Amino acid sequence: MTVIAELTSPGLMTTLQDLGRPGMRHLGVPLSGAADPLSLALANAATGNAPDAAGLECTLKGPSLRFKTAASFALGGADMKATLNNEPLDLYRQHHAQAGDVLGLCSAQTGARAYIAFAGGLRGEDFLGSCSTYIPATLGGHKGRALIAGDDILSAGLAVASPQDIPITLRPNIAHDFFLHALPGPEAAQLSDVSLTDLFATGWTVGRRADRMGVQIIGEALCLQDTPPMASSPVFPGTIQCPPDGKPFLLLCDAQTVGGYPRIAQVIAADLHLAGQMRPGDRIWFQKITPEAARDIAQQRASFYGDLFPGGFFR
Repeated sequence: MTVIAELTSPGLMTTLQDLGRPGMRHLGVPLSGAADPLSLALANAATGNAPDAAGLECTLKGPSLRFKTAASFALGGADMKATLNNEPLDLYRQHHAQAGDVLGLCSAQTGARAYIAFAGGLRGEDFLGSCSTYIPATLGGHKGRALIAGDDILSAGLAVASPQDIPITLRPNIAHDFFLHALPGPEAAQLSDVSLTDLFATGWTVGRRADRMGVQIIGEALCLQDTPPMASSPVFPGTIQCPPDGKPFLLLCDAQTVGGYPRIAQVIAADLHLAGQMRPGDRIWFQKITPEAARDIAQQRASFYGDLFPGGFFR
């Protein structure tokens, strides 16, 4: 067991994440994993890791750590102005540290989450084939919790290929405005005609209630028609639910598997990495599309990123 580094400051919330636990929702197990899986996968590629290798997810304010052995790593996602021994570091590029070196991350000015991928991946507590941290049930990661000062960062010792050059054109563009493709949900007809139009025609703001389970989106309150209460039904990351108060929630990677609020829309899988970078005060627009268009976008993204990711990454 190789200790890569010791966390000297945990930041706001730093957890171990990989690409989660897909295919388990019928058992009541949320996906978990990186809120922005594209940024983690690209950081992994920059170190020669497979896309699903575990790394650190850092939320809004990043951690500091001291290396205990020589290691290679890369940064992705939100720019937290990382430094190695006070020297600035570029995103999506492999860097090399020696024992005693100090890696520090500051606060993100745009975006919500940064990722640190270490060559060979990170070791965490396995649960159903993933070491992703799911804090509500204290599963995976390091004792099922966010990291604290004094925790050791352990190498998984996975095979490493040649580091990939990640050109600027392949790097996600993270800003304060988000345009997400979405399909009408199974209960979209429960919205009034005006509210259904407003959902896709007006801008929304990310509210203060925002975490890995979901974000509340603020705007003109939506009007639900008077219908009988619905039975709890399956929900997914990207589902937009509308409670009776008309203030919808966009569910994210740690979302529950069933819910009883009307599912008024579904953000497509190819755009979910963007939702993982939203922070309170950011603006969102939803573009209404068809299932056929969603499939086309997934195919276009897969073609755009070429051989970096396995088939189905954007679906």
